[in-house]
Amino acid sequence: MNAHGGPADHPDPPVTVLVVDDEELTRTGLRALLSARTGLAVVGEAADGAEVLPLVERLRPDVVLMDVRMPCVDGIEATRRLRAALPDPPKVIVITTFENDEHVFDALRAGASGFIRKRAPARQIAHAIRLVADGDSVLFPEAVRRLAAARPVRRDAAAGGVAALTGREIEILRLMAKGLSNQEAATDLRVSLETVKTHVGNVLAKLCAGNRTQAVVMAYEAGLLSPGPDDR
Repeated sequence: MNAHGGPADHPDPPVTVLVVDDEELTRTGLRALLSARTGLAVVGEAADGAEVLPLVERLRPDVVLMDVRMPCVDGIEATRRLRAALPDPPKVIVITTFENDEHVFDALRAGASGFIRKRAPARQIAHAIRLVADGDSVLFPEAVRRLAAARPVRRDAAAGGVAALTGREIEILRLMAKGLSNQEAATDLRVSLETVKTHVGNVLAKLCAGNRTQAVVMAYEAGLLSPGPDDR
């Protein structure tokens, strides 16, 4: 009970995070930075991607902050293993030294919800974690476009799903690629938020994508979206 005789307030539980990086100094620094943020709790650490699945099964974190480059099992393969082994895997945010790291694109393709630089301010990393925990994605449109531009188009990539998309769903996908939220897309298209959510769900289902970021990456890879500056 509270001081006024009513039921006690029950704050939302913290977002739990598993930090994965082969450098101990980086893990220690991230743990200290995130633990100082309200609403976040670091529940474990791993030094290699091979440790991720067993730790996730035991600790059940909401978000995995995953280094993309590790010597034994990298963040790309670790992300694939999570998605293959678990019906409801945690969200993955890739952490990288350079945002133009070509391995980031592969991690997004494997199902990571987004990426962020290791040297980003603590508040930005914390914000990214909260976003993906709430079901959103961390997409930097310009950076993803640059990464896509360096990759060859694979017309066979998600070909069946791409062919099944309607004109409106392609419009939605283009707005997703620009980093627009569902609400922003609804405003842009002058339709209801529920309509946009339905279209987004259809896009993810047809492309067999686990999240918005993965759908955008698959669309670039299949040539549906152009990484050129004039893509609309």
